[in-house]
Amino acid sequence: MHSEPVSSQSASGSVRALARGLAILRYVNKVGEARPGEVAKALSLPRPTVYRLLETMEELGYVAFSATSNYVRVTRFAAALGDGYALTTEITQAAGPIFGEYSSQVVWPLDLTVYNNAAMVIQETTHGRSPLSIDRGMTGYRLPVLRTSSGRAYISFCPDEERALILDHLRRLGDEEDAPFLDERWLSRLIEETRNRGIAVRDSGEFREETASIAVPIHSAGNVLGCVSLIWIRSAMSTSKALEKFGPLTLKIADRIAEALPD
Repeated sequence: MHSEPVSSQSASGSVRALARGLAILRYVNKVGEARPGEVAKALSLPRPTVYRLLETMEELGYVAFSATSNYVRVTRFAAALGDGYALTTEITQAAGPIFGEYSSQVVWPLDLTVYNNAAMVIQETTHGRSPLSIDRGMTGYRLPVLRTSSGRAYISFCPDEERALILDHLRRLGDEEDAPFLDERWLSRLIEETRNRGIAVRDSGEFREETASIAVPIHSAGNVLGCVSLIWIRSAMSTSKALEKFGPLTLKIADRIAEALPD
């Protein structure tokens, strides 16, 4: 079976579009935020072309338009292209042995998650070896930000600018299940309570009805690199009991992971 030959004209057009897209991405990353018209003027590109390429990059998760203005910004997903994979690998390698150390003390499953393109992605987990887990094969699973303890921990402790970008992105995606949790009053209360407690909570059946969870951030140099979550069956333990029994231990695990990362 033979594929259709690609004409030199279409190939050159694709290369030109790619080159323009990369130039736009570099420019927005350099200035921090910009309107499409400003990008078009700075790069001497047609405004419709800039809009089309920015819309494509937003669909792919590399840029995000503000929900309240016409500004566009580079997402953390794009900013992490240079070193994000290496950093995620380092966190995962650090977390694995530490999770193993605490497996006898924490029989409920633990997850290590990192933020990626409007989701918290599980990078390391003890679901597979926890006798109390009702889930298997969770590595790589994408969790919603606003309806999980890991996502709530992340947006509560990440820098204000990053949180604003994440929330703008979620608003533009328009997931109906996220709508109640994008209310400004709810968000303000969530962030205040989570910061005061140092631990995020999911315990109202908003993601997995049969489970609840707590999560804490992994801090390094003023940034949140990921989160550690502990998941339990709601009927087996109250949230207050989980916070009392496992909250300090989960915080300790997150600190141990941060300490194990190379300088």
